[in-house]
Amino acid sequence: MDNRAGEMQVFLRVVETGSFSDAARNLRLTPSTVSKLISRIEARLGVRLLERSTRRLSLTTEGRIYYERSQTLLGDLEEIEHDLSQGATNLGGTVRVSASVGFGKLGVEPLLPAFWQAYPNIVVDLSLSDEIVDLYLDRTDIAFRVGPLPDSGMTVRKLGTAPRKIVASPDYLDQHGTPQRIEDLSAHRCLGFNFRRSAPMWPLREAGRVIERRVAGPFLANNGETVRRMALAGMGLARMGEFHLREDIAAGRLIEVLPSATKGDSEDVSALFLGGERLPHRVRAFLDFMTPKLRDFLRLPDAPTI
Repeated sequence: MDNRAGEMQVFLRVVETGSFSDAARNLRLTPSTVSKLISRIEARLGVRLLERSTRRLSLTTEGRIYYERSQTLLGDLEEIEHDLSQGATNLGGTVRVSASVGFGKLGVEPLLPAFWQAYPNIVVDLSLSDEIVDLYLDRTDIAFRVGPLPDSGMTVRKLGTAPRKIVASPDYLDQHGTPQRIEDLSAHRCLGFNFRRSAPMWPLREAGRVIERRVAGPFLANNGETVRRMALAGMGLARMGEFHLREDIAAGRLIEVLPSATKGDSEDVSALFLGGERLPHRVRAFLDFMTPKLRDFLRLPDAPTI
């Protein structure tokens, strides 16, 4: 039977007491048993962990690495057992979450009631903004981001992709006509964004290649939901992620135009967080609960389930 966790505990006790005999006494084992266990670990790893002398034991470089990793692993194991024995309902604290307005409203918010049923003592502090927040400065645990990510030391968990579509309301198309070619966009009002990173250019596919098409219109906003509402009001054409538009297209409130021009036009949707795998349990609980459900939310209705 594999009992590497037990062997790690013996190794830790040897290092902490400084001798095989003291470790054996604390563990109620014989010194020879302790010595054999340490030798077994070294043989399996193919490295020496301890330098032995008549006066004392000292850690090798590999031994120090094994000691520190064993401490971490056994600490995690203890926390897992504690959490399970106490039950998920006893997890508490605050999880600070940032999301874009549209993704937060349509993707995250509908999942919160079920999350609170599973974790009633966790407080979710949710901020919605299409501006990029600094997780360090804003004390944010998790940020759901749509679009390219800057290089950083944060951990990224990809949730899916958001294909973009160009849409307009039936009233707008009745009044201004339906564009049939990319060139027709110059005669249309195109709604846009006022982010610092945004530009009045739409990358559109034509004849097998992508070209940047300059567009213009009467309205700019700092979030997708406002642009969607202006499209519904007949203000112009909007180019947005599919998850923003899914219900409106299905209900006929918005109509997709130039579908071939946006083929392959999509943005990644990701969860960013600090701390790598060493997350507080409340943050990990929120992330693990949301991840599969948000992946389902982003999956296109006709896409195969993986």
